[in-house]
Amino acid sequence: MFHYLFVHILTISEFLCHPHPRNSNSFSSNLCCPEPKFPKMPTTQHTLSIKAPKRGYHLITNQILSTIHSDLSKISQGLCHIFIQHTSAGLTINENCDSDVRHDMEQTMNRIVPQNQSYYRHTAEGPDDFPAHMKSSIIGCEVTVPITKGELGLGTWQGVYLCEFRDRPTTRNVIITLMG
Repeated sequence: MFHYLFVHILTISEFLCHPHPRNSNSFSSNLCCPEPKFPKMPTTQHTLSIKAPKRGYHLITNQILSTIHSDLSKISQGLCHIFIQHTSAGLTINENCDSDVRHDMEQTMNRIVPQNQSYYRHTAEGPDDFPAHMKSSIIGCEVTVPITKGELGLGTWQGVYLCEFRDRPTTRNVIITLMG
């Protein structure tokens, strides 16, 4: 009997606090069920401008750490979101020790998305134009790393790469947001 009453009381309060979406004239959820209060998570944001020396995969972990060090050290638990503001470059996390990995990644991506294909239409800026956009879509424009005890939670052999897909180097802007 107690279970039956408990379930019906919950059902009634759920109806009063969260009316059916088709019935807009129902009770306002603010009247009987206040919004839950969550502690605010402090955030900081930094912009890192990087001139990629050439096309390829460039470790930028140390540049990121130099940029965020003072704020990172204050966070015991949180997230570091890293976003590149470009459509012809990308970000990824991969092995940071053996430079052959960078070479192999470049060669593999060039085979997956070759230049000078007759069916490409977007070539206004050169033969690397569309392939750079496609590679950026495949690799992605963002990574998120956990923060633990004031440090990025990267694995022993992990590093953050700026993936430059254009033949002509350019300055790339990376936005780093710390939450925690």
